[in-house]
Amino acid sequence: MIETALGVAIAASCIIITIFLTSKLGPEWAWINRKLIHFSIVPAALLFYYGMIPKEIFSPAAALFGIVQLAAHLKHKELSWYQLNHNYGEVFFAFSAAAITFFLPRDYATALLLVMAISDGVTGVVRHFYFRRNGLKVKLKKHWTGSLAYLATALVIAFIFLEGEAIRKVIWAVVLMLAEYQPWVDDNLAVPLVGSLLFPLY
Repeated sequence: MIETALGVAIAASCIIITIFLTSKLGPEWAWINRKLIHFSIVPAALLFYYGMIPKEIFSPAAALFGIVQLAAHLKHKELSWYQLNHNYGEVFFAFSAAAITFFLPRDYATALLLVMAISDGVTGVVRHFYFRRNGLKVKLKKHWTGSLAYLATALVIAFIFLEGEAIRKVIWAVVLMLAEYQPWVDDNLAVPLVGSLLFPLY
C-alpha cells in the first residue's frame, strides 16, 4: 500500500510539475510543451512496469486526465500553452493510455506506452526544430527527420521490453513508425490501436 502510494505520488508529481513548468513557456511553445508533457509520463510508465502502480489505479487516472482535458476543449477553455484548438491529440493520448494499460499485459503495455511518450515526443521535438531552422511553419507537419528519430527510439524500447527475435522487434518499431507518420488518423489513436493489433504476434 505504501509502495503504491509512493509510486502514484511520484508519477503524479512529474506530470503536474511538467504542466506547471510548461505553462511558463507560453502558447508560442505549445507544440514543444505537448511533447514535454508526453515525456512526463515516462516515470509513471516505468512505475507501472515495476508494479508500483497497478493497472486498477493507472488506467482510471489516465482516463480521468483525458476527461479533464476533453472538458477544457468542450468548454472552449483550453490550456493554451499546450492544448490546441480543434486538436484532441492529448485527449486521445490519455484515453489510449488508459485502455492499453487495462487490457494488455504489463510488459507489452509498457513498451507501447513508452513509444507513445518517448518516440512521439522525440519525433515532435526533432520536427519542430527542423522546420523552425528552415523558416517553415511547424504546426502539425510530418517530416522524415522526425520519423527517423521515432524509429530509433522505438527500436531501443522494443529491444528492452519485447521478447522474441530481433527481426520481430525491428518490424514492430517500423510498423509503429508508419502508424505515427500516416496522415489520416491522429497518431495518439493510430499507434496504440496498431500496437494493440500487433500484440498477438508478440
